[in-house]
Amino acid sequence: MEGLLIHALLRELQGELPALHLGLAFPDEGTLAVLLKGKTGRIFNLVLHYRPPNPSLVLEEGTILGEPKTPFQRQLAARVKGALTRAEQLKLDRVVFLHFAGEKGFVDTPPSILVFEATGRNANLLLLDEGGTILGVDRVITKEVNRYRELRPGLPYTPPPPYAKLDPRTLTEEDLRVLLGKPLKEVVRHVDGVGLELMRELARRAGLTPESPLGEEELKALHRALKSLVEDPTLRTELSEELRLKWQEEEKEALRKPLLEALAREARTLRARLADYHKALERLEEAEALRQKADLLLARLKEVPKGASGVMLEGFDGKPVEVPLDPALSPQENAKRLYERARRLEELAERALDLIPKTEAKLKALEAEMARVKAADLQTLLALSQRPKEGKGPRLGLRYTSPSGFPVLVGRNAKENDLLTRLAHSEDLWFHAQGVPGSHVILKAEGKNPPLEDLLFAAQLAAYHSKARGERQVPVDYTRKKHVWRPRKAAPGQVLYTQAKTLFVEGTLPEGAQGEEA
Repeated sequence: MEGLLIHALLRELQGELPALHLGLAFPDEGTLAVLLKGKTGRIFNLVLHYRPPNPSLVLEEGTILGEPKTPFQRQLAARVKGALTRAEQLKLDRVVFLHFAGEKGFVDTPPSILVFEATGRNANLLLLDEGGTILGVDRVITKEVNRYRELRPGLPYTPPPPYAKLDPRTLTEEDLRVLLGKPLKEVVRHVDGVGLELMRELARRAGLTPESPLGEEELKALHRALKSLVEDPTLRTELSEELRLKWQEEEKEALRKPLLEALAREARTLRARLADYHKALERLEEAEALRQKADLLLARLKEVPKGASGVMLEGFDGKPVEVPLDPALSPQENAKRLYERARRLEELAERALDLIPKTEAKLKALEAEMARVKAADLQTLLALSQRPKEGKGPRLGLRYTSPSGFPVLVGRNAKENDLLTRLAHSEDLWFHAQGVPGSHVILKAEGKNPPLEDLLFAAQLAAYHSKARGERQVPVDYTRKKHVWRPRKAAPGQVLYTQAKTLFVEGTLPEGAQGEEA
């Protein structure tokens, strides 16, 4: 949910505050509905969908039912009491503060604050006391997960990191000159409260497209559209037929461009390979010359001086032949080296003969695909853009199976180590040989406690896939993946970790272990 949409909803809500709190309902584990009676007499629900990935804040009429389903929801039912006195937004960010007055009774309930963070995949709901201390939170955030802030009971609430953007409620045409010469879609980066959906709505109201470069006249139209968007951010503007066609062409071009670039890169690779294969064929004559020089060396051994860097010998056709030599090798060893070079060239030529027609066929198919992309309509381009690329998925190293059946993944290089650790479940077990370079090993436990034989199996794989391979006693550290992190600016595969335990194992492959591509 975008900042200006939240701003418009809170502006509507403001006319009803203070509002009498009539009760809470919990339709599901990620939704809170606050039944309110506004000062105008209107009865409505303030509904918060607070779980990722699509949080939202809406005003709804009618009856919403549901008992608390989680400990946090039970805490909300007990602590959120009294009238809703204030509803505030942090700048135009997707963070809302709802202030409840508390109530007097046999047991007084003190005032409280609900903080709704409608921030996409990081969405959350928190309950604070008057002083801003966290009493409860739907999703606890620890320092291992977020270096900037922790969200857990007992700590003071820290809002999301600050940012600097233009406020659409107060900005002038002059403020917008930072966008001069840039496409309209850049407004998302510079103007607060505007995301992708509102950017498209903004473009419609300005009579432009997201890719339209902004000149002086376009900036004026953009400023007018922004002012109207602040007043009413409803997504409802219709496109004229001319603008609709222009949008469609730009959308097609935006889809077509990365597809053609990828095909062009692949075509360049194939053409480079073809050139290499043809060079390999051209060097067949060089292979024949090398083989003749080797034959000549063996036939004229007595004429080759010891330690010479080259020799001139009479060829089999009576013509002189210059043969370069390695002074450190004997004539026989020099001949052997010449034979090996000739053999390698012949093998490359033979391989080239096999691969040239296959590569030419691939190149022809690629050129046909490029022609198809250039002529494709919007639906075809959408389908091509969403099509998974064969064989282009990320490599996750080797996959083993532990004695109890748990998957065990082993990285084979820094890139695989980095990817493996980043994609692992927070409760998986992470292994690494202590103090030496080696593979990251992930035992896919996902919160379970595997038996010792599985831990030893994974530890032995970590020892075997490290610089300590072959040693009798290799210390291997292991911890939950949530305790492993990559420091800022560190190279891929370099990590720090805490709360580790150590196992001592042999640096050999576990008996019966068979790895396959993950």
